Amino acid sequence: MVKEFHTAAIQHPIFKLISEASDELGVDTYVIGGFVRDYFLKRGTPKDIDIVAIGSGIDLAKKVASKLEGKPEISVFKNFGTAMIKHKDLELEFVGARKESYNRDSRKPIVEDGTLEDDQNRRDFTINAMALALNQSNFGELLDPFDGLADLDRQIIRTPLEPGITYSDDPLRMMRAIRFATQLHFTIELRSLQAITGNKDRIKIVSKERIVDELNKILMSPKPSLGFSLMHKTELLPIILPELTALQGIEEIEGQRHKDNFWHTLEVVDNISETTDNLWLRWAALLHDIGKAPTKKFHKKIGWTFHAHEFVGAKMVYKLFKRLRMPLNEKMKFVQKMVLMSSRPIILSEDHVTDSAVRRLVFDAGDFVEDLMTLCEADITTKNPHKQKKYKNNFKIVRQKIVEVEERDHIRNFQPPVSGEEIMKTFNLKPSKEIGIIKDAIKEAILEGEIPNEYEAAYNFMLEKGKKMNLKVHSE
Repeated sequence: MVKEFHTAAIQHPIFKLISEASDELGVDTYVIGGFVRDYFLKRGTPKDIDIVAIGSGIDLAKKVASKLEGKPEISVFKNFGTAMIKHKDLELEFVGARKESYNRDSRKPIVEDGTLEDDQNRRDFTINAMALALNQSNFGELLDPFDGLADLDRQIIRTPLEPGITYSDDPLRMMRAIRFATQLHFTIELRSLQAITGNKDRIKIVSKERIVDELNKILMSPKPSLGFSLMHKTELLPIILPELTALQGIEEIEGQRHKDNFWHTLEVVDNISETTDNLWLRWAALLHDIGKAPTKKFHKKIGWTFHAHEFVGAKMVYKLFKRLRMPLNEKMKFVQKMVLMSSRPIILSEDHVTDSAVRRLVFDAGDFVEDLMTLCEADITTKNPHKQKKYKNNFKIVRQKIVEVEERDHIRNFQPPVSGEEIMKTFNLKPSKEIGIIKDAIKEAILEGEIPNEYEAAYNFMLEKGKKMNLKVHSE
């Protein structure tokens, strides 16, 4: 192997300091993994740096910390033989070189001390197995036993060892392979791709949290459809997100067909990824049509229908989040709301846009009306240029109407101009259903445009409504 030196990669002062500490301890030390990969990809300087010592990584971390300004604290994980230092904007992880073996029913390895070669053998992909030496005697030397540099040039994801063993040992690597291929726009080597399909059922031993972490990274990539297509091709997707694969396929009855909602969904996710970095809005795009599989019906007179698919889909979001151990909090509620309302602006854009319909849309969407419009615009996947232009122009009209109505009527984060307490006081009522009836009537009158969203108009409307309900105004 020809020796290559890349001292430019390790010009940061931290590497000189690690070099000094390594030589003082008499241990061979290397920077490995993502830092090296991203240097050659010219992706900027990663803040997470993995350091491998041929010896004790913990001892090296302590030595480095003693040399750093401010003597930062070290987080030590003795069970894993690792230590972490957070210094300024860097996160340094130190580990002793090791070799690993696995039991069939666990992705947690049995770890032994090892050589640099052992450590590189255990890496997931050739592009993550490259190491740069940090000792003074060979500072900057590249150790690349699996031709990771060539794989970067060829844009290939490949495992250092036999892929079937790599993926069976740690099935999360299957998701990582797909994630890297998506993020970097690389191709997974054919043998590796086949090995993922062959080991797909092994994904079941991986924690849901780790899988979701990879899903999130795929969703946050420039073109998420690449990752979901690969998950579909390798048959991982029906194991992880069966709600999505249930959307695949086109049925035809009596000459009437519906579109393939699976591939449509992936287009929507790609579209929305061009306009927003909001992870949860991207999740909403991914899940916006999941209610269509269970609600699909064929009617002779009207063809294919998906009645109430938004309502059904919003309920499915909760079950999906719970199954994948995702946060059952405001983030989930946001996704549910987007799925539930995903057709509302589309219906508005197809009809004459009335002020009352826009007021209701803004009232129901609240602060998320912009997100909802972004989702609906991403939902335009027609290949007909005339239709696409028409839909986009219609959405511009809806957006303009939202601005006009909001400026005039202040419906967003609506608070009734007349409070329940004032209704009780006016009619000398105790807490009762009449108060709710009057409040709802005032809200409906404002949303329908019968009265402006102002106190005096709402107060007079309240008096009229009370009169019709045979309520008497209390005079003190």
